[in-house]
Amino acid sequence: MTSRDDADSRAAAVDPLGPLRNPQEPACDVFLTGTVFLDIIFTGLDSAPVRGTESWARGMGSSPGGVANMATALARLGLRTSLAAAFGDDHYGEYCWDALEQGEGIDLSMSRTISGWHSPVTVSMAYEGERTMISHGHEAPPPGGPGPFPQCPPRARAAVASLEPGRREPWIGEAARRGAQVFADVGWDESGRWELGALADLAHCEAFLPNAGEAMRYTRTDCPRAAARALADHVPIAVVTMGAEGSYAVDGRTGETAQVPGITVEELDPTGAGDVYVAGFVTGTLAGWPLADRLAFAGLTAALSVQEFGGSLSAPGWPEVAHWWRSAPVELRGLYAFLDDLIPQGSTPAARRRAVPTIGFRHSA
Repeated sequence: MTSRDDADSRAAAVDPLGPLRNPQEPACDVFLTGTVFLDIIFTGLDSAPVRGTESWARGMGSSPGGVANMATALARLGLRTSLAAAFGDDHYGEYCWDALEQGEGIDLSMSRTISGWHSPVTVSMAYEGERTMISHGHEAPPPGGPGPFPQCPPRARAAVASLEPGRREPWIGEAARRGAQVFADVGWDESGRWELGALADLAHCEAFLPNAGEAMRYTRTDCPRAAARALADHVPIAVVTMGAEGSYAVDGRTGETAQVPGITVEELDPTGAGDVYVAGFVTGTLAGWPLADRLAFAGLTAALSVQEFGGSLSAPGWPEVAHWWRSAPVELRGLYAFLDDLIPQGSTPAARRRAVPTIGFRHSA
């Protein structure tokens, strides 16, 4: 593991918010809360496991998962990230805490370790460009004292939330009242009702980033672009991701629209790609970039992530972005020209800052 100072110095090699920082601004760029899983990823499988047989994987990695995917993606893009989460007091919980705090420089001052609670675990098997996951865990017991957890989110430039139909999270409204721009995605509506009014916390959001299937169901439209336009009546910025086709966004305040195509890559594992996309869009928004540049950067970071296995393990940082930009296809140079002003000229990309890929080593090699 590395010290937090070392991790911070590497992350700050490119500070996308550098020109905006001043003593009056919040110390925290992005706040988020949720469940941290220990992810165990098996790679190199030739096919899906067959019932009644034993399969051997050629590779394996371990890393913090769940909300840690988003937290890691934000931190690796140079944003000062604060995470409020529960951690088990088992070895898995200790490993995840150290990987996030010491390895990634994420602020865990609002997180807590719970005695007698074991860490949630997800086993992911990647093969043929797809993934199969098995998870196990129990909901963390509430903290002592009145009120929900977290009781009071820190003052931050932004917050990232996952909306659930029919459920209101008090911390989201409180974060917005304290000045944070709230960026939200949403999961599959198991009820099948897809009622936009059921997303009560959408009213507090600066941007909403569903995928095309979710957006069309919520808006009763048959086109991702029409869905984005409809969502822009409910939230200032609506972004609809369209997989290989890229993404489309509408700024409901100005009427501006933007569409950016996807980047064709060899996809190995899509785990965490949606989180990485949101992290890229948050970065560009906080930095004040034009809407099209935000979509392009978010799409690029997601494309880089799917070329690696795992969730937080695959989240790219500025070294990966710089490496891609130096060899970017000619046809994409214009679309990504804004990277010239962000990546220091003549800098040498460093190795990716990753969590330890397996649990158990007591001494570094």
